[in-house]
Amino acid sequence: MSPINSLWFKWKSLRLPWRRSFLVGYDLSGNTYWEFKDTLNSGRFRRIVKPRARTHYSDLELSPQWHQWLRYVRSEPPSTKEQQDDIQRRQRILLLAEMHRQKWEAERSQLDAPATQQSGPATRTSDPTITAAAPGKVPGADAPRTKEPGRTRASTAKEDPSFRPKDAPGEKWQPESWTPTSSKR
Repeated sequence: MSPINSLWFKWKSLRLPWRRSFLVGYDLSGNTYWEFKDTLNSGRFRRIVKPRARTHYSDLELSPQWHQWLRYVRSEPPSTKEQQDDIQRRQRILLLAEMHRQKWEAERSQLDAPATQQSGPATRTSDPTITAAAPGKVPGADAPRTKEPGRTRASTAKEDPSFRPKDAPGEKWQPESWTPTSSKR
């Protein structure tokens, strides 16, 4: 900041009795923050931001500290050192986020390895009662299916997708119209 701007900021920040608005501070982007006496609420000061020259209001970016000050969350305006520390904190967070993204990309590529690298199914077992099947052959596929005595309707429905219980409505079923009845007292 130039010495002339510094003197101007000091002059505008003096709380002289005839002055309507007082400069409270400025941010690192060049925006200035002001307080002035509210005409409706005489005991309270209004807080505003004046953006730097040729900045459109939609392009205005406020730091969280100044936003808190404008909304009366904090009573004291942030210092220049506090604003610089916040910028360094944001840069560290972005760096850590990028490192975690790269780590996640590396882990995801290991998880999405092609299926050709996976080993085939196990053909041997330590249980002597189970016989190992030949590769490509499902054990018990050629055996005739018989109804087991412990089988229930729910297990049949899980195995057979075309199973429909006897009491289920057909495809042409439509709901009946509702006819209200008088209430009993």
